[in-house]
Amino acid sequence: MTIQGAVLRAPSYFVLAALLDGPLHGYVIIKRVEALSDEAVRLAAGSLYAVLDRLAEAGLVEVVSEEIVNGRARRYYALTPDGEDTVRAEAARLAAAADIVTNQALRRRVLGTTAVRPA
Repeated sequence: MTIQGAVLRAPSYFVLAALLDGPLHGYVIIKRVEALSDEAVRLAAGSLYAVLDRLAEAGLVEVVSEEIVNGRARRYYALTPDGEDTVRAEAARLAAAADIVTNQALRRRVLGTTAVRPA
């Protein structure tokens, strides 16, 4: 799946995945991304908002509400329908790619007679 012609990177993928269960604010998104990625993706606040800005520009997430907490604005982000379609399509693509690596019978079927034998 692409965002403006680029491959969906891990931070974007996990931010979208974090929002599958409903709107969240930044701190909770950061914690969900860490949990969902088994701590492989750790986002600082500045990095998170850069990802959210790119995803919003691509029409994949949107700000759905805002509240003031301790004098600071807290924005809640949610997936758009395109965002949900994108993250689900990317998950399917990744699962298919993993099947090719982990399933020798599938790999042989995909390669068919074009397989090159090792020397």
